[in-house]
Amino acid sequence: MTVKQLTLPELTETCVRLGIGAVGLWRVPVRAYGVDAAAKLVRDAGLTVTSLCRGGFFTAIEPAERARALADNRTAIDEAAALGTQTLVLVSGGLPAGSRDLPGARERIADALSVLAPYAGERGVRLAIEPLHPMYAADRCVVSTLTQALDLAERFPASQVGVVVDTYHIWWDEAAPTAVARAGAAGRIHAFQLADWTTPLPAGVLNGRGQLGDGVIDMREWRERVEAAGYGGAIEVELFNEGLWTRDGVEVLRETAGRYLAETL
Repeated sequence: MTVKQLTLPELTETCVRLGIGAVGLWRVPVRAYGVDAAAKLVRDAGLTVTSLCRGGFFTAIEPAERARALADNRTAIDEAAALGTQTLVLVSGGLPAGSRDLPGARERIADALSVLAPYAGERGVRLAIEPLHPMYAADRCVVSTLTQALDLAERFPASQVGVVVDTYHIWWDEAAPTAVARAGAAGRIHAFQLADWTTPLPAGVLNGRGQLGDGVIDMREWRERVEAAGYGGAIEVELFNEGLWTRDGVEVLRETAGRYLAETL
């Protein structure tokens, strides 16, 4: 998503050229290219798929909507398995229209996970609940803190359900370091993502993730914290940023790799 202006072939070629050995993929471009074709493309390039994004949106109340969400998530799990990634990232969903019931919405997430977690486990895929910053709670994700995400994940085996640690969404939370340690001790950190916090936020706030080093988050401190908790997997950089998307994608990818090294090591 950081360089969504690149086609999948351009992305894989550039990753190989820059020595980037792994990539997190999103479902929309993968499905447009073809899941099997995308899997072959990435595999032939020698790249590892770190995660597939995204499943989720479990908070609907109407039975038909809930059934559609479950069906779509089963498909997403199958796509993750086909791509060879162990991790499907979940954005859990916001409040349904007319609802103000946050606890009820979170409980419907648990209900969906009770159906999907065994299905994912049978296919070698882990579901990773991503808490999003509270400004997204109404329309996108009622899971706003890492603690809330863990409370949901811990109802299920760690091999089936864990969490995403994303600096953009949790950097502000004084309880997050404790939650990181808790998640690491339980083997539930299934993905670790970096993005910086810059202001002012753009209209709509969705595409406001800053390039590493442009904002207020101490990336090195977060890397050290997550690794101290026992995480040894890939570290993804995921930037939703209109300014980056207007630039040459190869240049952005090269810059992002350089910023990662400068800001985290």
